Amino acid sequence: MSGTSVSPRAEKPRRIPRWLTRFGPQILLGLIVGIALGLVARALPDAADGSDNWLIGTLGTLGSSYVKLLTVAVVPLVFTAIVSSIANLREVANAARLAVQTLLWFAITAFAAVIVGIVIGLVVRPGDHTGVTAAAESTPATAGSWWGFLTGLVPSNFLGLGAKTTITDAGAATTSLSFNILQLLVVAAAIGIAALKVGEKAEPFLTFNASLLAIVQKVLWWIIRLAPIGTAALLGNAVASYGWDAIGSLGWFTAAIYLGLAIVFFVIYPVLIRAHGLSIRSFYSGVWPATQLGFVSRSSIGTLPLTQRVTERNLGVPRAYSSFAVPLGATTKMDGCAAIYPAIAAIFVAQFYGLNLTITDYVLIVVVSVVGSAATAGTTGATVMLTLTLSTLGLPLAGVGLLLAVEPIVDMGRTAVNVTGQALVPTIVAKREGILDRARYDAPRNGDPFDDSDVDGEPERDADPDTGTDRRESTPVTA
Repeated sequence: MSGTSVSPRAEKPRRIPRWLTRFGPQILLGLIVGIALGLVARALPDAADGSDNWLIGTLGTLGSSYVKLLTVAVVPLVFTAIVSSIANLREVANAARLAVQTLLWFAITAFAAVIVGIVIGLVVRPGDHTGVTAAAESTPATAGSWWGFLTGLVPSNFLGLGAKTTITDAGAATTSLSFNILQLLVVAAAIGIAALKVGEKAEPFLTFNASLLAIVQKVLWWIIRLAPIGTAALLGNAVASYGWDAIGSLGWFTAAIYLGLAIVFFVIYPVLIRAHGLSIRSFYSGVWPATQLGFVSRSSIGTLPLTQRVTERNLGVPRAYSSFAVPLGATTKMDGCAAIYPAIAAIFVAQFYGLNLTITDYVLIVVVSVVGSAATAGTTGATVMLTLTLSTLGLPLAGVGLLLAVEPIVDMGRTAVNVTGQALVPTIVAKREGILDRARYDAPRNGDPFDDSDVDGEPERDADPDTGTDRRESTPVTA
């Protein structure tokens, strides 16, 4: 009817506040719920047979199951993403240049972290303020080796898979599978380069790989959406299982580790970010989901899918580069486990046994921390790095057992710093090479540190109107 205005359809009132449906607030809620559940679990009595009560068991099962879900996605994600990124680059020389820059900044940040660790170890002197006795000595079953890089680099099979069988006291045998990220990187890179050399005949394979990557990313997004539940379970189990009682006589050592981690996290990293003309607030709000998951999961590999996603979606690092740099960082970039911790721990062991370290010893600590994580790639961990450091300095490996009581507690902070550094270096390199998407990096997040604007059918911010694809991801990365 002419002259008649049609009133817009009234919107239905939202029963759930919009902020509560966003990823960021859900993660924060998961942290709060996790702490509350952990405190409740500690207050409940243990089971009649002396085992953990039902709530601790439930939290432990849910948390470990979530980490397993993320870990399952690592192999297909890393393989398809690297093959796809090499296909998009079309020039191996560019990938080589980015790889060199990445390794260089891995070393620079590790150097800064180990210097912080040495200074704190000398100032705090944790080995002089401990109630731990020599009865706690124990030599670890696995020790670091300078040949670890070569053994970790050569693939043992197509996907670097390994199996370990454990026989329990009751005689039951359980077999668990594992994978070596470094070997997977080598295999995927070789196949991607070979596909480029084959040319037109490899196009069907590259098309299939791209489709598989899209499917894997969709499944991964479903898993990531469960992160609030996983966070609550992991943190609740940590609070219930560890509490702060385990610190006991190693309080000074624990405080020294966390002081070093805090200086790297709140001073060194922000200085590097600001020195490259980037917003500190944008970086930390963007990387926060991966940092907090690393803290509660204590697994850089388990957090890898989320680390890679926030590096691309929040920090603006091109997928063609981040799909290489982030997995590499998960095995060789560990400022917490491979720099701060072994430096302070080695000084602790020396002080405990009354041994004096020389200037040469401190130089060796720096060398081991800067290149040792690469030398032990594929098997890198705090214990492996510590044993490598102790053996290089000639300190007793039995000193490792002195620190096991607080291992889970310090490992939470170490992993959080590791994961943050694994996102920081690709961001810095991308900025230096002129391939960082500043619009995405600086985009306001409206209180939600996880950018999911391009998920579940919603358009990209910079989508091509003709193809619907993201211009940034369809453009090869050039150095």
